Amino acid sequence: MTITEHTELTRRFADDFTALQEAVLARMNGICAPEVAVALEHPSLAGPIAIALAHADVLARGAVWRAELSTQSPERLRRLRIHARKVRRARSQAEALCKEQRARRLAGRSWPMDVLEVRVARRAFPAAFAEALRQELRDRGLPDGTPQAPESDLARWVWDQRTAGDELLPTPVRELLDCDDDSFVQELLRDAREDENPHLTHDAVVERWSRHARAAVAWGRYAIGRAERDVLTCSLSARRTGLDALEDAYQDTAVLAARFREARLRVTELHDRMQVCMTTGPFADLIAQCRAAAPARFADAEAELWHSVRELIERHRTNCPERADGCPRCHYALATLLADTGEEGDGEHPTATNPADGDRYAVLADLPDTAVVAVADAAVADESALCGYGWAAEDGTAGYGDSLASSSGEAEVIGICEAALSLLEHHEDAPVVLLCDSAQAVGVVDAALRSVAPAAAHRTLLFPESRQVMDSLLRHRHRHRVQVRWLKGHIGHDLNEAADAFARLALRRVSGRIPLSAARKEEARIRRSLGSGPLSAAA
Repeated sequence: MTITEHTELTRRFADDFTALQEAVLARMNGICAPEVAVALEHPSLAGPIAIALAHADVLARGAVWRAELSTQSPERLRRLRIHARKVRRARSQAEALCKEQRARRLAGRSWPMDVLEVRVARRAFPAAFAEALRQELRDRGLPDGTPQAPESDLARWVWDQRTAGDELLPTPVRELLDCDDDSFVQELLRDAREDENPHLTHDAVVERWSRHARAAVAWGRYAIGRAERDVLTCSLSARRTGLDALEDAYQDTAVLAARFREARLRVTELHDRMQVCMTTGPFADLIAQCRAAAPARFADAEAELWHSVRELIERHRTNCPERADGCPRCHYALATLLADTGEEGDGEHPTATNPADGDRYAVLADLPDTAVVAVADAAVADESALCGYGWAAEDGTAGYGDSLASSSGEAEVIGICEAALSLLEHHEDAPVVLLCDSAQAVGVVDAALRSVAPAAAHRTLLFPESRQVMDSLLRHRHRHRVQVRWLKGHIGHDLNEAADAFARLALRRVSGRIPLSAARKEEARIRRSLGSGPLSAAA
């Protein structure tokens, strides 16, 4: 086959998603033609292949699950599982190849490396160093207040300056930029389920697309979860319609997953181009001047911090084997040493107690004897938005149930809120303390309880189920009795282990992966580990 013919085949695969996916799967199974295998090796197809396999991965896992929920033969199910494992492996390899290609591209560029003192100061004391750089940029005419974080936004500022003379944005692009986040996610869902929106790939939009594509995928998994529930309420003989709906949900989610992968690739490519702009031409000279002057300004403003940097580096260079090369990687460890000393003391630091540092129950030492303490936990499904939650209290009471969540953090919020609502109803006047090993969930619930404003929590909680249970807690007349605290997970805390067991049981039950009789035995076993307190199971 001639070079021209190989080139034409590569172009066809770049333009025809279906043909590309068929070829990639054929290569995976060892049955593609030699000329196809050669064409697929072209570097320009690495990204499209990763996108095609992201799509195929979701479909393969969906086919396995639908087979498990139907009456297909064991041999058919075995073949589907083998295929799904092969697709997952091929997807991982394609992702790795994309990373390798980017690393090679970046390695071929001569990025200027700052001296070690600057790299350490910038990493150990980012706020102070960023302010020094910001002042230098302002002195050279940068508008006051921008960029907000110079080290991360310099490339964005340069790109905006470089493209300032371009044409006005097309109306569809401007509409995508101006709509609120919920409307933008809805546009991503329409892009996957109806007609592909070509304006998402515009440089002005692609970062927003990448940022919100994960939420769109979550809504795809939400549709899968609801379809799963419908299927599992039917007998095997009556599942045909439900399985068709489940297949449709997997088809939509496969497209959402592929578009998510495309968004990530495109935003990476955009950032690489932005970085090139920052290191070439007149902008490179401006930034080099600012970076060269920023350390002196930092040293004047933060003399003690700069002295600690210089002192540490002087000791480090005495024995560093890479000192002749400028210690290219040493700044990571050195900055960590400085940051751990807390010398940039104007920042806020988390105050959560780590019970593993001493008595594992020390986190409860300041509570009154009347407090009701419980631990909440959650488990999420791999394929859908189904989740299970569970909680267990010191008095032996416990509860568990299932819901839908876009992430493990959202599932943990549901568990905390459900536990709090139950305990408030059964314990009059006593403080209710909920412990959870998810710092994100603890932060969301704590912030909502302090502000009594659901809007703030709704920015984190995506699905109506989590928002509704949060609203119920915030409307409760005794919500002021509720506290939430972080507890390190899986350190032998009996309540934590019980809550985790209940959550996993709830997920297995709702996803049909455990028979009812076995679920009852497991429930009884967990209950015995807690004593004789009552157990409430959510529907």
